[in-house]
Amino acid sequence: MMLNNTTTNDEKEVLRLEMELLYSDAYVDVSEEVKYPPVAISCGSYIENDLDGTSSEYQIPIGTYGNFSFVQAPPKVGKSFFTSLIASAYLNNGNKYTGKIKGHRKGRNMIHFDTEQGRFHAQKVFRRPIVMNEIQEDEKYFTYALRNMNPSDRINFIDHVLTNTLEGKNIGLIVIDGIADLVSDVNNLEQCSKVVEQLMSWTDLYKCHIVTIIHSNFGSDKPTGHLGSFLEKKAETQIKLEKNGVNKGWVSVECKRSRNRPFEPFSFLINDNNLPEFVDNDYEF
Repeated sequence: MMLNNTTTNDEKEVLRLEMELLYSDAYVDVSEEVKYPPVAISCGSYIENDLDGTSSEYQIPIGTYGNFSFVQAPPKVGKSFFTSLIASAYLNNGNKYTGKIKGHRKGRNMIHFDTEQGRFHAQKVFRRPIVMNEIQEDEKYFTYALRNMNPSDRINFIDHVLTNTLEGKNIGLIVIDGIADLVSDVNNLEQCSKVVEQLMSWTDLYKCHIVTIIHSNFGSDKPTGHLGSFLEKKAETQIKLEKNGVNKGWVSVECKRSRNRPFEPFSFLINDNNLPEFVDNDYEF
């Protein structure tokens, strides 16, 4: 609301109170210690010398709590398999398939939304992390197929699950495959801006990490449309997948952009059981 000659005193007071709330959230005291956000998912680690002369090991984040990241790739490269690798690592702090990828869950809930596939194929994707961790179920792992909803209903449903079903409690990782289905047009500036703002709102409100997926533009390494541009501006980590140029059947994973220390490139393959497996890029047969 902008002030003008017709603004009433009550409206002015409402605006003043709103601005005070925004001010308290936006102000950053440069003399105050702001702690690094806790890591949700990592890939590798590094050693750094501390000021007191000792050294410490730090995890290299794929994503931290309170932020979101996104995965981009051309169609049929393996984006859903990659999110299964991430989800599998998060469920149980890594396993024999996930290599250097580790989850830092600490009892938090994980939610996976699939917007593209019907129930049968969505369930196949949802079950991969369970199979990869060799467990029967995980009572804090929630899965939903949203293909039959329109874009607006999908956003409202996700918000309902977070707010009402889970009551905003202990939410750790949210996977949204894929974000383009939350808008009716990836080049609609207003819709794209609002959906990215919604991602940031969820991560800030629930102190969770969101991983979402978008296609790359045809013949380009840019994510699709204005939606992709908004994601690039606001995401903590931008991850690019492409077919490995040396080893047939491998998918190369690159940290294209990160607000943190970028993780080293790696690859994954799909094994004979149709499960993704982490491989270092220097791996040799």
